[in-house]
Amino acid sequence: MGTQTESLTVEFDLVKVDALGQESDRRSALAQIQRETLGQDIALDLVAIPAGTVYMGAARTEEGWLPNQNPQQIVTIPAFWLGRYPVTQGQWQAVAHLPKIHCPLDPDPSSCKGHDRPVEQVSWEEASEFCARLSQATGRHYRLPSESEWEYACRAGTQTPFHFGSTITTELANYSGVDWEVQGRLCSRGAYGAGPKGDDRRQTTPVGSFQVANAFGLFDMHGNVREWCADVWHDSYDGLPRDGSAWTIAADTTKRVLRGGSWNMGPACCRSAFRSRFNADGRLYDIGLRVVCTDDPR
Repeated sequence: MGTQTESLTVEFDLVKVDALGQESDRRSALAQIQRETLGQDIALDLVAIPAGTVYMGAARTEEGWLPNQNPQQIVTIPAFWLGRYPVTQGQWQAVAHLPKIHCPLDPDPSSCKGHDRPVEQVSWEEASEFCARLSQATGRHYRLPSESEWEYACRAGTQTPFHFGSTITTELANYSGVDWEVQGRLCSRGAYGAGPKGDDRRQTTPVGSFQVANAFGLFDMHGNVREWCADVWHDSYDGLPRDGSAWTIAADTTKRVLRGGSWNMGPACCRSAFRSRFNADGRLYDIGLRVVCTDDPR
């Protein structure tokens, strides 16, 4: 794979909603990106994420709060580059054809097919292999984000449940906007707070298709697919590294952290603070990835 990078400044729409989910503000903003060419008509856009701090987790009063989102912690994050979108099936296929480093990669693992849709049905081990092959091909260091980096990037300076505000709508993100009941008991609300119910698409959507981003210029941070992080799972934030690095010390390293919610989850599970876990060698139809580059791609 012959790769090259191009520096670009891109314009995007930044949207805020009120407590009822009505759009309260829309403005144009700019982001600095690096475009890494992976092959013919295949490129990976990386957004410059500035250094800063994040207040990790959620208050007990936040709807959907779970004990694993506490105690809240202030974490200092160095600057890095993050994928503008989740990794697409086209990008996955291009990298999957590169030489194996640790494990084989299926070039077409996804259940919801589409060149511009996020890749899914990939394990943490395969996501890490994708990063290793991409690093070898480009000469730059690619990896999965730490959980702290992911939340910092998702919040983009906000402390509300979503970077859109205190609620979210299915006009802005791909999640399940209907109530789910099991044996007559409500197990997932399609609305969040005073916001509206909405669509339940039952599949992924092309990355960036809602055409709205957060203040850093990142798309699809609330929904579409859950995204692997580098960290092993811990039941709370007690002992969380304060320097933004991945938390990799644990007695059980078989379970890894997932962030971002998905098309198959209700809005409470798409909050900036929501975190879940899955086996490192497991695959599901709503699990994908987003990559970090810690070297300046220029």
